[in-house]
Amino acid sequence: MGSPVRVLAEATPVTRDRYVDLLRVASLAAVVLGHWLMAAVTPDGVGNLLAVVPALQPLTWLLQVMPVFFFVGGFAHTLSYRSLLRKRPEGSTDSVYAAFLRARLQRLLRPTMVFVLVWGAAALLIQLLGGGGGLTGVTLRLVTQPLWFIGIYLAMVAFTPPLLRLHERYGWGAFAGLAGAAAAVDVLRFGAGVPYVEFLNFAFVWLAVHQLGFLRADGRLGSGSGLHALRRPALLAGGGLITAVTLVAAGPYPLSMVGMPGEKVSNMAPPTLALLCHGLWLVGAVELLRTPAARLLARPRAWRTVVAANGVAMTAFLWHLTAMLGVYGAMLALDVPLPEPATAAWWAQTPLRLAVAAALTAVLVAAFRTFERPAPTAAVQGHGPLAALGATLCLLGVLGLSMVGFAGLLEGRTALLIAIPVTAPAAVATTLCGWLLVERAGRGRGVR
Repeated sequence: MGSPVRVLAEATPVTRDRYVDLLRVASLAAVVLGHWLMAAVTPDGVGNLLAVVPALQPLTWLLQVMPVFFFVGGFAHTLSYRSLLRKRPEGSTDSVYAAFLRARLQRLLRPTMVFVLVWGAAALLIQLLGGGGGLTGVTLRLVTQPLWFIGIYLAMVAFTPPLLRLHERYGWGAFAGLAGAAAAVDVLRFGAGVPYVEFLNFAFVWLAVHQLGFLRADGRLGSGSGLHALRRPALLAGGGLITAVTLVAAGPYPLSMVGMPGEKVSNMAPPTLALLCHGLWLVGAVELLRTPAARLLARPRAWRTVVAANGVAMTAFLWHLTAMLGVYGAMLALDVPLPEPATAAWWAQTPLRLAVAAALTAVLVAAFRTFERPAPTAAVQGHGPLAALGATLCLLGVLGLSMVGFAGLLEGRTALLIAIPVTAPAAVATTLCGWLLVERAGRGRGVR
């Protein structure tokens, strides 16, 4: 008998779109690498390399690949929800929604809750012992920041059924409606100065990218063969890139497609129309690479690598900042010199830092990967409203924790989630309650 990865890879049906799995792994790997490269740590604190060397900001047009992950999510959610619909008892759409949420969120929330509880306990112990200053305090604040992505993804899963129905009725029109809403929000924000309206684009921008995954699932991004199949992806990539460049050059949008410290306007938080256009060009670009990538993934060794990476991708994403900051903490503790960011000595040290961070991430993945293992197939009955409430609580809790972090836990440190003050204990409790509700709501009676 072969290894579990080999067995799983060899059992892959010929109908599976392997390129989507590659995009999922590659997009998360690019985010991890980008975070490791951007961290500019000195004995005085943690900065951003892109702020130190603004000339590097155009690289974010390649490394800011979260739109690709959300695009892939739309594709996967389409297939998952339709599969559950085919298995449902007659007239039980509400219960299918609960089963869908539980099935899609299990592999996301189980490793996330373990990460939150482990770090919460560690932060409490550190601060009870009088620690929490210097790089330790920065770490307690920063390690939860990537959880914003989990929160947005939760919203995408929750909105999949109604938006999929809109897609099935209007096709490209549903995407155009979301994109138009994102543009209108920016007009109200920058043109009319309407307060708080910009936060609506957390939904409109990312759900528009997610909607492209629906279109791909139905073959509407590119069909046929040869040059004809490349026409629509090429238009998407070219049109998105040209529009994004125009918006940045002529509008109020910054060059960087990731958030920068101290900037008045960020393309990321909240997302802007420029980021949506950036997402369009990335989606078009990766679709242009689909055919050569499919040939590569037909090779057994390449496919086994993707299968293995997919099994631990979320765990690696959750713990990669812990690993990176652990490397810097060890360097400071051992009095290893930290060169000034972007100097020749700093660049020369970079490969070693990345290698050690990757090794430490691998250790953390080995310790926590079991929580990312797929659970048995969910039942096809459940309680839809209860599941929706649970998903909402998870969304609010995870986003709140991404903003407040674990620093100042005993002092009651707060952060604003839009206009609502949130503390770390409240965010953890909200997330945990939401997760338990999703689990409870999705455990209906039905075939497993």
